[in-house]
This record gives sequence, structure tokens and C-alpha cells, in this order.
Amino acid sequence: MSSFKLFIITVLSLLLWTCGDNPNGKKSNFSITTDAKNNTIALGETIKLSIENPKNKTINSISYKINKSEIDENFNAKDMPLGVHTITATVTYDETTEEAHTNLTILNNVAPKIYSYKILNEYPHDITSYTQGLEFYDGFLYESTGQYGESKLRKVDYKTGEVLKNTNLGNQYFGEGLTILNNNIYQLTWKENIGFVYSVDTFEKTGSFNYGKSKEGWGLCNDGKSIFKTDGTNKIWKLNPDTLVEEDYIQIYTNTGKIDRLNEMEFIDGKIYANIYQRNGVLIINPENGAVEGVIDFSPLQKLVKQHPELDVLNGIAYNPETKTIFVTGKDWDKLFEVEVFVK
Repeated sequence: MSSFKLFIITVLSLLLWTCGDNPNGKKSNFSITTDAKNNTIALGETIKLSIENPKNKTINSISYKINKSEIDENFNAKDMPLGVHTITATVTYDETTEEAHTNLTILNNVAPKIYSYKILNEYPHDITSYTQGLEFYDGFLYESTGQYGESKLRKVDYKTGEVLKNTNLGNQYFGEGLTILNNNIYQLTWKENIGFVYSVDTFEKTGSFNYGKSKEGWGLCNDGKSIFKTDGTNKIWKLNPDTLVEEDYIQIYTNTGKIDRLNEMEFIDGKIYANIYQRNGVLIINPENGAVEGVIDFSPLQKLVKQHPELDVLNGIAYNPETKTIFVTGKDWDKLFEVEVFVK
């Protein structure tokens, strides 16, 4: 089987995650049933909700909510974010009110488009850099690298590979993704639950921030207003750019299931491009609902770089607005590739 076919099968053949009827663990006289197999529907489909009443209570009223929004018993998943959502039924009987819960999984309603690429140029890349974050700013490439005792933040002339600025992280930190917004560089650490803020001009550290519900730091990008963060799961968190508080998240799904291990990201033309860790591929994601709209298989690139014992997977995607092209590299790769992507 070709590496391309194996990659696509791996990405698209994913198990669905669903929960049983009462995810809050409380006993109830009632349970919610649906007409959807495994409580799973596609975006835009309608699900019919009903209540099981095994003790034959005299029910006065039933109301339904998905998350915190009221819905009818015939619920259409139009314009919903994808992923797992909690449906709550509030049942009133005998002057008593009781709740029942179930989970509903919403998938995308179309399969992702498959993209290929064309190499436009190859540039030198530091073979000792364990790339975790990559982003262009004012024509220069900024890179964050990982490994304890080796993590650093760099400003690089991408055409020559010359390091123009460099700062090392303390040995206790494992560097992860970065993004640049409002003349600030934001850099994550992996398991240390802390991110750092630097001046883009001087590399002076000006602040730090702690993570919220996300347990780890993996990748960062921004759309010019908000910052997006991955944590190694299928979630992309949305951070307030002023407070760096995690305000919300989207769940990343295809038409068959969720995609985990989302890593380094880049925001390009209204979409989030995200590496899948250890898959040498990139997803094109709708930031509004989490739908995977495209899949790019970059796995052949790893064979075009110097083969050595420390060579690791593709991780690093950046968009250069000056050339309007995408740049990709990997962990301990000796090349940076400028590419053009297109629907296969």
C-alpha cells in the first residue's frame, strides 16, 4: 500500500466517541432516546428526541437543551459546531423537576478534499532544530524548538538559514508552538503549563501565562484577532489575545470521526492548517465549526531530507504573505520546503 493511501486511511478511518445516557452520573427516573444510530448524526441532519418513562410517571412538561440552548424534540444540527454535545431534558412531574442527559455526536456532512503539493523551492534548515513552531513575520521566519535542554526561540533568514536572533529556554522547559500578534511573540511549553511572551523586536521576555483546561501546550496560530492553541487532543482552544485566557474551543471532526494529536498550526486565508503529530500530514480546518475540509499528505518530503538517527516527523507549517506560499519542515530536518498546494 502506498504511503499516501495509508495516510488517508489512517486519517479518515477513525472511531467515533460517544457516551451513554447520563454523562453526569446521576440516577434519573427518565432517559433520553433518539432515532439516531449511536446518537450520531451529520451536520444538517435532524434527530428526534423522546423520553423513556419506565415508572410511568405522570409527566406535565418536557423541555430540551443542547449545551445551554433550548431546542425542540425534532432537532436539526444545522450551523452547529461539530463534536460531542450534551443534550439535557428537563422533565416536570408531580410538582417535581428532574433532568436526564445524553450525548450527541455531530459529524461533518462531507468528506475532506484530498490535496497534493508541488515543491517550489528548497532552503537550508538547521538539522539540530527540533521544530515545534514556525511563523513568518515581516519577511523573517520565527521558529520555536523543543527538547529539554535544547529548546530555543529564533529569528531566521529563511533563504540562507542564518540565525539573526536566538534565545534559549531554561533546561526545565520543553519548547512548543509559537505565534506572533501585536508585536508580541507567544511561545508554549509542553508539560510545564506555562507560555511565554516576548517582544518581537528585542526578544526580551515581557510576560508569561498559564494554561486553563487544556493540559498541555502543542501548537499556536492567530487570525489577527484571536489566538488558537492545540493541546494534543482533537480540540483547538480559542484564547483571548489580551488576557490569554481560554475562552472556548472547537472539536475537530471529519465525516467519520474525530482527529486527535493536532499539533503545529498556521492560519491561512480563513482556515486553520494543522499538523497531525506523527502522520506527516496537514489538515485544513474550518475554524467556525471544526470541520476538516481538506487533507494534505506531505509524507514524501521526509525522504528528501538528510537521513540520520535523530531525524523525526514533519512538524512546522508557515505562510509567507509576501510570496503567498506555504513553507513546511520537520523535526531535525536539514531542509525547509516552499510549496504550492492544490486539490488532487
